[in-house]
Amino acid sequence: MNISKVTKILLDIMFYSGILITLGLTWILKPYGEHFDPYVKKYLYSLVAILTLCGIFGLLIVWELRKIFKTVLNDQCFILANVTSLNRMAIYSFLISFLMLLLNIFLYVTLASLTMILVFLIAGLFSRVLAQVFGRAVSYKEETDFTI
Repeated sequence: MNISKVTKILLDIMFYSGILITLGLTWILKPYGEHFDPYVKKYLYSLVAILTLCGIFGLLIVWELRKIFKTVLNDQCFILANVTSLNRMAIYSFLISFLMLLLNIFLYVTLASLTMILVFLIAGLFSRVLAQVFGRAVSYKEETDFTI
């Protein structure tokens, strides 16, 4: 089995398990707050709201990645739809970074949330640059196809 197919399967697992985790955030965080962290208990619904939005944007990123991998498996990766997907992934990454920044400013500062801000900021920048590279590749491909 080739690496693209394995990656596609992993993305599918991530997508469906991400849906379950996002839907179950209240039931996951509530016992955690009651037994381990009173701050989570105190701000449970605010945390759930922000983390649910982050989960939705994370699911949208995985959805776009799944779409891109379908084109890779079909050997048609340099298409405009992938440029659009990469641009959307950048926006979703920036939104996650922003939401985590809000969480840090107003609710709950942790090393993990600070790391998420940085990771998704870098992911957004990387996706934006990759979208530009793919956009250039698409235009070169169209010029070549038109010439032939």
